[in-house]
Amino acid sequence: MSTRPRWGILATGGIARSMTADLLLAGHAVTAVGSRRAEAAEAFAAEFGIGRAHGGYEQLVADPEVDVVYVATPHSHHAANAVLAIEAGKHVLVEKAFTLTQPEAQRVADAAAAAGVVVMEAMWTRFLPHMVRLREILASGVLGEVRTVLADHTQALPTNPEHRLQNPELGGGALLDLGIYPVAFAVDVLGMPQGVRAHAALTPTGVDRQTAMILDYADGRQAVLHTALDTAGPNRAAVIGTEGSIEIDRTFYVPTSFTVRDREWNEIERYESRVEGRGMHYQAAEMERRIAGEAPASLPLEETVAIMGLLDEVRRQVGVSYAADEA
Repeated sequence: MSTRPRWGILATGGIARSMTADLLLAGHAVTAVGSRRAEAAEAFAAEFGIGRAHGGYEQLVADPEVDVVYVATPHSHHAANAVLAIEAGKHVLVEKAFTLTQPEAQRVADAAAAAGVVVMEAMWTRFLPHMVRLREILASGVLGEVRTVLADHTQALPTNPEHRLQNPELGGGALLDLGIYPVAFAVDVLGMPQGVRAHAALTPTGVDRQTAMILDYADGRQAVLHTALDTAGPNRAAVIGTEGSIEIDRTFYVPTSFTVRDREWNEIERYESRVEGRGMHYQAAEMERRIAGEAPASLPLEETVAIMGLLDEVRRQVGVSYAADEA
């Protein structure tokens, strides 16, 4: 392998474009792209100046000029695509939600362990500078005992019944596309809960239109979370402790600002993000450090698998099921 891992992009949709643009902006090596349609791969390669275009995912993962594969397909295909790359001996960064179900996530984790490759979920928010600073503040103890996390992710997205987000066969619904952000944020701050209570309103196609969740902890801490796919909301988050709080501005899961206040509401710190591009290259840098064995996992694979189990339980409570649940 060359000094710096060489990236292959699996799929050519919007998220793949955003990631590739940030990879190139930050100086990462992108050597190949693969699509189910050769013309789509060739157009993508031409757009970003990538030297190798493959009309098939099998060809991409077999490319000897690729060391790490970024899986950017819909999450209904993540498990199969990730295992395909793992079995070809590639490291893999998998878009979130990591898979459709916890058993799928465990299958990917087991395959990675057997192959001896690094696999990580592309939960890019965790690696953004404002989240790094937030964790430093929490570790300092300035908030006292952290009691509560509040977070929402709500967008006005297509309601066409034929759209991917409305289709249970493609893992549609607010929870896996949008709700994964507040859930992952709460777990980042508070750890895995001992339980969850959830309520949802479903679409005519049987996926969740909006979902509210309370994560419960043995010591009484709580995370109160909300997600919806047909209404645009504040998309803010807060961490509340006995001695102070942190309010993260809109939109909390992208590079943004936040304010730290004491219990009398006096401002202690104002943080402003200064990020080039969209900020997706921070997760790529983490991935490359892990491949090189230079960094502990900021997002361990076992945590990703556990979060998928939490999302499975939410879906069970609200009555959303996928074909993968029966596999």
